[in-house]
Amino acid sequence: MDEMIRKQLQIKSCRVRMGIIEGVYHAKSGHPGGSLSIADLLTYLYSVMYVNPKNPDMPDRDRLVLSKGHTAPALYSVLAENGFFSKEELKSLRHIGALLQGHPCIHIPGIDMSSGSLGQGISAA
Repeated sequence: MDEMIRKQLQIKSCRVRMGIIEGVYHAKSGHPGGSLSIADLLTYLYSVMYVNPKNPDMPDRDRLVLSKGHTAPALYSVLAENGFFSKEELKSLRHIGALLQGHPCIHIPGIDMSSGSLGQGISAA
């Protein structure tokens, strides 16, 4: 990986972490520690995965199953950063009737499996 790409990923990962903090702050609940710990990994994965935010259901896309669903704020922030939905949605995290709830849900653009219980993703993947 060249230095310019590495720097761009570091900047993007920083924006993802800021989105995590913003979402958890507005929710007044969540798991910021676990979400922050996976921010770099998800940022990198979404830089190499074959996905298209304008066509999130394309059949030949790469798929990610987030087995530890309580780190949904990280996944949501990465998806928003990559254009799957507006970054403004992060402020509605865990609010009643909002798109983004406490665990990933399949109705959200870019999410292929609802998850929550730790380890359940391995059996689905």
